[in-house]
Amino acid sequence: MQDLAEGVARFRRDVFPAKAELFARLAAHHGPHTLFIGCSDARVVPELITGAEPGDLFVIRTAGNLVPAHTPGADGVAASVEYAVAALGVRSIVVCGHSACGAMTALAEGHDLGGAPAVAAWLRHADAARARTAAAGDVAALVRGNVRAQLANLATHPSVARALAERKVTLYGWVFDIATGRVEDVPAAGPAALAA
Repeated sequence: MQDLAEGVARFRRDVFPAKAELFARLAAHHGPHTLFIGCSDARVVPELITGAEPGDLFVIRTAGNLVPAHTPGADGVAASVEYAVAALGVRSIVVCGHSACGAMTALAEGHDLGGAPAVAAWLRHADAARARTAAAGDVAALVRGNVRAQLANLATHPSVARALAERKVTLYGWVFDIATGRVEDVPAAGPAALAA
């Protein structure tokens, strides 16, 4: 906790003064251009990876960057997606998977999740990706397949489906490689390097 407190002090002393005008604008206006859905993994930092400023990204982080398909009823992920699209009017949605993902590794390698029943239940939202991944144990293929599956799940949300039909939003799939810093585009047809 001491590290965090020192970080806050550095932010107030070194960062905030240089961005005071930006934060003053942000205090009165919230208009992110992109909804970024990434993994909860601490090694994946959306603002750092994208070079985004405060206010640019509306971020949802879930284990395995999972987005459950739309169902009736209360759901924190669905509510956040709907707010970003319908209220904030984001123009882009990125689903970003990553290398060495613990959730996808557990699924690909068939880890026993008996001691983590909530995790096991949550990871069922990746069943479609797992079913489509040919080789068991291929974590990288499952990570890519999962990004595609979550993009498909996103399109089931009424706010997203409406925005797609009206051409107000575009969906993107990415995979971030932790070791190299590369971001790979994951279109429906197959992966291609986004940035070297």
